[in-house]
Order: sequence, then structure tokens, then C-alpha cells
Amino acid sequence: MGRLRSVIFSRAAAVLHDLLMIPAAWLLAYWLRFNLGQIPDPFQQAALEYLLIVMPLQAAVFYFFGLYRGVWRFASIPDLFRILKSVAFGVGSSVAILFLLYRLDHMPRSVPALYGLLLLFLLAGPRFLYRWYKDRHISLRSGKRVLIVGAGQAGEMLVRDLLRSVLGEFRPIAFVDDKPRRLGQEIHGVPIMGRVEDVPALVVKLEIDIILLAIPSANNRKMRRIVEICERADVPFRSVPQLQDLMSGNVRINELRKVSIEDLLGRDPVSLDWPAIRRKLAQKTVLITGGGGSIGSELCRQLAQLNPNRLVILDHSEFNLYQIQMELVHKFPELELQCHLGDVTDRPCVEDIFMRHHPEVVFHAAAYKHVPMLEPQIRQAMHNNVLGTRNVAEIADKAGCGIFVLVSTDKAVNPANVMGASKRAAEIFCQNFDANSKTRFITVRFGNVLGSAGSVIPLFRKQIAAGGPVTVTDPRMERFFMTIPEACQLIMQTVVLGKGGEIFVLDMGEPVKINYLAEQMIRLSGKTPGEDVRIEYIGLRPGEKLFEELFHEKERLETTAHEKVLLARHRKVNWEALNKSLDEIETACRTMDTKVLKELLFLLVPEHDQAADTALADKSDSKVIYLKS
Repeated sequence: MGRLRSVIFSRAAAVLHDLLMIPAAWLLAYWLRFNLGQIPDPFQQAALEYLLIVMPLQAAVFYFFGLYRGVWRFASIPDLFRILKSVAFGVGSSVAILFLLYRLDHMPRSVPALYGLLLLFLLAGPRFLYRWYKDRHISLRSGKRVLIVGAGQAGEMLVRDLLRSVLGEFRPIAFVDDKPRRLGQEIHGVPIMGRVEDVPALVVKLEIDIILLAIPSANNRKMRRIVEICERADVPFRSVPQLQDLMSGNVRINELRKVSIEDLLGRDPVSLDWPAIRRKLAQKTVLITGGGGSIGSELCRQLAQLNPNRLVILDHSEFNLYQIQMELVHKFPELELQCHLGDVTDRPCVEDIFMRHHPEVVFHAAAYKHVPMLEPQIRQAMHNNVLGTRNVAEIADKAGCGIFVLVSTDKAVNPANVMGASKRAAEIFCQNFDANSKTRFITVRFGNVLGSAGSVIPLFRKQIAAGGPVTVTDPRMERFFMTIPEACQLIMQTVVLGKGGEIFVLDMGEPVKINYLAEQMIRLSGKTPGEDVRIEYIGLRPGEKLFEELFHEKERLETTAHEKVLLARHRKVNWEALNKSLDEIETACRTMDTKVLKELLFLLVPEHDQAADTALADKSDSKVIYLKS
């Protein structure tokens, strides 16, 4: 109610101001006509009589042209155009009526022109002065002195919101921008004083308290460069939300946030063939195994937006399944959702799910993936990753499923660990099963996903929060990274591209050194590597490699219709011998015979032993490097 009274009062004050400006402009026009001297009596009397007609007529024109739709606080060019139109129409109609009634007797011909100019100034001037005062009031407050990086549209929106802020928390002092044509210009009175390289010098010169990054569409390479420069300035820095968040309307430009490691490692947004993906997956029954995990749950979110006929989720974690179920029920109340608690190695359970729902597309994301944990537990890795995949694939074939997508990993290439070798065995089975089934079997292989459960980034965050040390295996270690949404979108894209039997390799961009990752995460937390938080090199853990690969040297790599997806031609094996080996693996799993399992894994994936030997050599070398450092 109080806010309503305030609005009514403000509107009434604006109307009263404009009504008073009409006689002021009219009489001032006569006074100027007579050189600021005494107005002759006949002319003065005519001016007052004519004002009785001009004033209500001009007031009606103001209302007709919507002069009170705009708020003085936000007066802008559209408001100026409304004032221009109302003044021009008011003057023209007033002169016309006065001519018809009085033949403009005792009205000098210059009075209408002077009246129009004066009224325009008296109406527009106070509005824009008021806005200028409100926008500049922050300069009178003790807000933090701000340097804004980026003088584009986002920078303009940010400085406008900061100047309007009632709290006055931030005081924009200057911009920096790398576009030469912008240097020396001003945005809302805030000057553009240099390039990004000038940030450290300007921070000292202008006594800057905080840097704000207004570059929501910047790619990771540009963000890394800007962040490295800002770190040299030794003041805090924050960023506006990412472009996709701004476009979705979920956040405002002035909702500042800390720069995250995802900003530095994330890549340009992926352009997908959404119409083709929708045609392939809309109105289909889709099953996702491991649907409560990092990749599986994001697949669920992406697929739920494509209007599937039914979404079926299988996961062996009760908590993970509950979480994704509650999220989807809340966000997609119209979605037909079926959640099943079960294990891919439980054949009767999987058969029952296929019998009930008859899925047309299967995304098989269920897998054990923690490398050091699986290294001494070959039986669990083989049972879940190999036999579990075989179970779901064979039942999908028997049920007449159209498409089966195996979510794999770069660790399956020349695997130096049990986890990677087990995933490679699963790849071999699916690729060769394609030739013996009507179901299309597609394999998608990619590297690390940012922020996934068990990945290095959540671990580093915990270690930094605890004060360190941050444990890095080796200063030379590199890994590929992509965001979870990007990985899942490209997985769906392969459904459109795949004909069956392919290995699709996602373009992971440039590999990132893990020690760089650790250093940046420490800096982004506001601490200094080596001083506030120590980095400790601990040597390679069991099964780890220094460098991951996305395809084997014998896999012929080809381009596809999508620039971010590559095709690796798989190597064929004898189908009967493959099935015999899998049967023997099943027997060895039942008897817990790890020795036989190791022998069978070597037969299926002979490159595993060679890669493991290399990894051991690398591990020995890394220890030497660690001791020297």
C-alpha cells in the first residue's frame, strides 16, 4: 500500500510540474518577444486569455501522447520523443484554434515558436537532470571503486545497474576494453581508459577496490588471459553471469559471482542439430542406466526437454535415484517418468524393465569409474563394466530396441588401468555385437567432465577449503576436460550421426595440465599457491597415466557432419571367441578367480599390459622428478 501511495504521489507531482510549465513557457515566450521588457497591455491581456485555451489543450495532448507512462528516474530517448511529439502537436493545434477564434490578434508570430522551444526545454530538462542526479548519486557514497573489464553491451548494462543501485555498494570508475575504437569514449559518464593489459597499472593509479568482468560470452582462452592479468593486480575480481544464464532470464547482469574454474576450462557453446535430435528422441521410450550419476542425471535433464513418450531410469544408488526423480517431477510435471532401483548385473531385473517398458533408445551410462579404487578390485570392475554392459546389450537386442548408446571414456584407449581396460572390453563387445543384431550399437568416448562425482575438481575444492595441501600426482600430468551438459548434448548428437558399430570421439579441445588447474583453483579461492595453500606432488597412483588419449593408433579417425564429433573405425574380432571369453569371465567372477580374470582381460585387451608397463615406467620417472623438486 505504501509503495502504491508513493507511485501515485510521484505521478501527481509529474503532472503538476508539466501543468505549471505550460503557463511558464507561454508567458516567458511573450516576455522574450519584447526583449525581456514590459509587455504592452493589449498583448499581455491577449496572452492571459489565450492561456485559458492553450493550457487545457496542451494538458490533453500530454495525456494523449502518454507523457506519464515513463518514469523520471529512467527518462530516456523514447521519453524525449514523446515530449517532442506532444509539444509539436500541442503548439500546432493551439495556433490553429486561436487563429479560428481570434485570428491570432495581439499574438506576435514568434511567440508559438518560442513557446514550443521553451516548453520542450522545461519538460525534458528537469526529467533528464533528475535521472542524471539519481544515476550519479553513487559518487557521493562510499562504495567500492570498480574497474570494469569489457565495454560492450554487458558492460553498459552492468554500469547502468550499478549507477542506479540504491545500496551504492559499487562505484564505477573506469572501463578497459581491447577494441581500439572504444578507447577514450565514455559509457554513462564512465571513461574507457585502456586495454586489458593496463589493468594492474590502472588499479594502482585509480585506487581500484574490485574488478568486475563484464564479458559473459568470452571463451576459455580469453578468460584465462584476463584472469591471469587480473591476478597480477592483487585485488578481488568478480564476473557477471554466463551468457546462457543471462539469455534464459534466470539471472540479472548485476548478480555478480566469483570466477569459477569452469569459466577457465569450459569451451565455446556447442551448436547442435536440435531438430534432428528431437525427431530421433521425441515421443520415444528412453532408458538411461546409471541415471542417477553425473552423466546419467544430466542426460535425464536434457532428454526430459525433448518430450519423450516415457523416460525410464535405472540406478543402483537409492539416494541418487531419489534425487533425480524429485528434480524431474518438479521441473517436468507432465513427463511420464519411471524410476527403478536395480543393478545392470541383475539380469532378471533388467529383463523385467525391458518387458514392462519396451525402450526404443538406451543410454548405457552405468559403470564403475574410479581408477585407483578399481585397480585392486578387478572382479568388481569386470562384473559391472563388462558383464553389466553385456546384460543390458543382449536384453536390448532381444527386446528389439532400436538404438543402444554406450557411454565410454578416454581411459579405454591403451588402458593402463583395470577401469579403462574393462571399459575397452565393453566397447569391443558393443561394436562387434552391432554386426550380429538389428539394434544399432553406438559407442561415445570422451575425457573428464568438470565437476562430476569423484573427479579432481571437487577433490581440489575440499583440499583448498581445508587449507591444503592440494595433491597433484605429477607436474607433467595432463587431462582433457569438458562440461557435463556439453558431454551429454554431444552424446545425444551421436544418436543422429550413428549408423551402428561406430566409436564416436568427442572433440575435447586442448588438454590441461593438472598443476595449472590446482594453481588456478587456489588463486580463484582468494589464496596464493605455495604460500596460503601448498601443492604437493605425490607421484602416479596405481593405474594412472600421465597423458590420456582419445583414440588408438590403429583406429582410423574420420570427421563427421558435426565439427565436435569425430569417428574412430573400430577393430573387428572373432564373435564366437569374444563370447567364449565373456562366458569365462562370468564364470571367473562367480568363483572370485582374479588370476583368471587378469588373463582373460589381457586376451580381450592386449594393449592393457603394454600400457600398464608404460605407466609403471612413468610412475618411476615421476617419483624421481618429485624428489628433485
